[in-house]
Amino acid sequence: MQNAKDSFYMALRARLVVVNPERTILLRGAVRPGILVEEAEAPFSQLPTDVFVLRWTALGADMDLSSTMAAAQCEILYATCGTQSFGGLDRGRALSEMDEEVLAIVQPFHTLKCNYEATPPAAMLTQVFWDEPSFAPIVTLRDRLSRGATVMVYSYQEQGE
Repeated sequence: MQNAKDSFYMALRARLVVVNPERTILLRGAVRPGILVEEAEAPFSQLPTDVFVLRWTALGADMDLSSTMAAAQCEILYATCGTQSFGGLDRGRALSEMDEEVLAIVQPFHTLKCNYEATPPAAMLTQVFWDEPSFAPIVTLRDRLSRGATVMVYSYQEQGE
């Protein structure tokens, strides 16, 4: 399932660059698109603001098909405090903008599966596909608004995976 998770992340990352090239994060001295995979980064005590954090939470498989289909649940977590220029009073608008970006980057609901252990990444034979996101209610914690969207990601297992 690692190839499917990597392919999903890279698809969303590439789409975010198109949807909002200004949404970036400075991480380990490099400016990157504002999306990261929680399990691939150093632990943080609080989610960073104004970026998307992918958290893989569940795994399942359907073995009754001609090829095994794996499914992984991904939470797309994000939070904002608004902007300093508006004293944070625009945090609702900032969160709505991030909601719209989530809807934009998950479409279309598929991408080619690639093996990112190879350089350059090697295209595989199948696609990775996913459901529409399911949005959780907004959580307010002092000056911070946050939300999560859950997406089920599916992939047929190929030989050697």
